[in-house]
Amino acid sequence: MNYMLKDENAIYFECGYSCDNALYLSLRNEAFFITDSRYTIDATQHVRKAQVVINGDLYAQAAQILKNAKVKKVIFDPKEWSVAGFDRIRSQVECTFEPEMDFSHKKRIIKNDEELKLLSRAAKLGAKAFTALAAAFNAEGLGESEYRLTYKAKSILSDFGSYDLSFDPIVAINKNAAKPHATPTSKKLSWGDLLLVDAGLKYKRYCSDRTRTVFAQEGFGFGTKQTFSKQKIQKAYDTVLKAHDNAIAKARSGMKAKEVDALTRDVITKAGFGEYYVHSTGHGVGLDIHEMPYISTKSDTIIEDGMVFTIEPGIYIPNAFGIRIEDMVAMVEGKAVVL
Repeated sequence: MNYMLKDENAIYFECGYSCDNALYLSLRNEAFFITDSRYTIDATQHVRKAQVVINGDLYAQAAQILKNAKVKKVIFDPKEWSVAGFDRIRSQVECTFEPEMDFSHKKRIIKNDEELKLLSRAAKLGAKAFTALAAAFNAEGLGESEYRLTYKAKSILSDFGSYDLSFDPIVAINKNAAKPHATPTSKKLSWGDLLLVDAGLKYKRYCSDRTRTVFAQEGFGFGTKQTFSKQKIQKAYDTVLKAHDNAIAKARSGMKAKEVDALTRDVITKAGFGEYYVHSTGHGVGLDIHEMPYISTKSDTIIEDGMVFTIEPGIYIPNAFGIRIEDMVAMVEGKAVVL
């Protein structure tokens, strides 16, 4: 199978190294990592099972290698390529370029034992960071805006630069939490507020992802046992937690992804909040924060051992509040294990 890659994480998966200006070719029994001279030392030291080729014009070099190899078909993922970059290669090479969406994600959907260890470590570090974050918010978060709280979350989650973040953290108070991908505002934290935090960090490039929704009061923590002062919020929270726990307890290898989705969605719908559950139950996590499998109402993907994905049901009532509880799970011996 012949294929070419442009995405950093897709390339890293193949050869153990990537950078922001690289192109990877796998042709028959040969592989080529093409980059420019800024990365000569690192590429030479870290690239595995591929020949390092240094050329400032990646596309011209890739086209020349393809011409020399005289291959008849090359697979590529259209999501990875700019039109200009792809056309530079296609215009110079007479072969069939066959598009295959999510080519690398499909290869990476089942995690091996080493990947599972890295993802588990990332998740545990993420959980530890949430504990530190709760302590920081208790000590100096009162009266601070979402902007400042988000900045503090980035610092603590990264251990002040030791780790990359999986994504920009979401720190949302009260009605801003009704936006699943809320951006920070000038709203300041007061005791008695609802506070939602969605965040993750990377360990050796592998991501973690976690969400907690809490009742902000003196001494609060990011555990799943929460008591809110308003009955409607408490009912919604208890429903989300029940949906979260139900999916983790009942997810099985051999199910379709949409059946796992139903394990959360049915609970929330039965409780009368169905219209406020506006996203899918979860997504795969690995080198990318969003990858296969997608745990949605439309996905027929069969869940298998070795898959890692989130369980993150939510209820979002516009201009009022939003609740989400999220954990990463791995399928092990047929069952979901929280990482």
